[in-house]
Amino acid sequence: MNTKRTISNQLIYKLGLTFTFLILLIGSAYVLITVYFTNKYFEETSQKLHADMAHHLIEEKFAEDSPFLEDGSINKPIFGDIMHDMMAVNRGIEVYLLDNQGTVLYSVVLDHNDTDKPKQRVSLGPIHEFIKSNGNSYVLGDNPRNPGHPKIFSAAPFTINEREGYIYIVLAGKEFEEVTDSLFSSYFIKLSLGASFLTMFFAAGVGFISIWFLTRNLREIIHKVKRFSEGDLNARIEKPETSDLSSLAYSFNEMADTIVKNLDEIRSVDNLRKELIANVSHDLRTPLAILQGYTETLEMKNKLLSEEEKENYFTIIRNSSEKLSRLVNQLFEYSKLEANQIEPQKEPFQITELALDISSKLEVIAAKKNISIEVQTKNDIPLVFADISLVERAIQNLMDNALKFSRDNGKITIHITSNRQFVEVMVKDNGPGISEDEQSIIFERFQQSSKNKEPQGAGLGLAIVKKILEIHNSSIKVVSKPNYGTAFLFQLPIYTESASL
Repeated sequence: MNTKRTISNQLIYKLGLTFTFLILLIGSAYVLITVYFTNKYFEETSQKLHADMAHHLIEEKFAEDSPFLEDGSINKPIFGDIMHDMMAVNRGIEVYLLDNQGTVLYSVVLDHNDTDKPKQRVSLGPIHEFIKSNGNSYVLGDNPRNPGHPKIFSAAPFTINEREGYIYIVLAGKEFEEVTDSLFSSYFIKLSLGASFLTMFFAAGVGFISIWFLTRNLREIIHKVKRFSEGDLNARIEKPETSDLSSLAYSFNEMADTIVKNLDEIRSVDNLRKELIANVSHDLRTPLAILQGYTETLEMKNKLLSEEEKENYFTIIRNSSEKLSRLVNQLFEYSKLEANQIEPQKEPFQITELALDISSKLEVIAAKKNISIEVQTKNDIPLVFADISLVERAIQNLMDNALKFSRDNGKITIHITSNRQFVEVMVKDNGPGISEDEQSIIFERFQQSSKNKEPQGAGLGLAIVKKILEIHNSSIKVVSKPNYGTAFLFQLPIYTESASL
């Protein structure tokens, strides 16, 4: 595999073909525009050079001979002489005699024998504009021999024997058109071939340089992508804001950051998985070993053991079985919370009653260590809006944690207060407390305070509490000081009609 190549031949071919097509298109447009404006330049120049032709014709020809005979008909011989003189100088000129309405009265180049054919008219608007500007404006007028194809002209008014009219001279008549049309195709082909040759030569040189510059940023991005795909996770587009492909450069950098972040998360999850397996294996090994050991002892020495010893063995087996069951249930519960598989079923309830119910259930266990449980609250505590079973589980875990770490003859307090928006629950014990360094990790799974010399449980209780409160958009806080006990606090929203919607 050629790792040095950054852009395929196919892309270069497409870019080159596109660039050549654009150059040819621009060249063709240039030729057409050049021909068009060259023609306009010639017409305007010719019109200005011959602007006074009609005026001079009237002064020279009509001074001695009238264009009209005594009977009012057209003096055709004089127009024959005029056309003879004009065509000796320029065969493309056509002279027309118009009345004051623009009707063509006579022209040598027209057939006047067909009396049934209506007389032609020339629009007077361009003529008036031409006369008003003294021939300095570029104006196109009607072409009697080829209507619909306006031509440059010269025009001047006359008044003879009380008859008014115009001499209208087309400066580029039909014969001129025939000559220019025959020459145009030849010159256009020569010009097109020359322009095409220069265009191809120009496109070959400039196109290569342009493609190289245009694809410079693209080559850099491709190079960085290859480096990243080969394992260089630090490969990034430097200064993407200056790139011609800044959007693509920013997108690549963001994609690379996301991939690196996901890889870090995958590594973290993998490490947690290994840690989970190690911790679960350790926590399961002890109760399973106890179950196996005492069960085998009962099987082997059943007849040699006294009833009291058997009862003691059964108690140990039962306690280990319950411990194993609690661990499995906690792992199952935490895994569902971690995977967001539990959707809280929120409802309004009185949290004071829930706290009193939990404390009454734990009184027997607390009495074994001479620990007292007290619920401190007021009568006006409002209803909270939460999942009652999950909140019960959270308070239960906090109470279990307090019972584990409270000293004998100690005290556990559940303190409930409220403000306008929230009800706050605090579970406080008088245990050994938690150092400030450990307060940030006790809510992680499988973590326990170092004050607990003989760890109890799997260290999932507080992690479950944290997850339960997170799905209620709340959080758990700890206030503790070594040798002064620990207090856990959390808040739940007060029930309102809008909260239930």
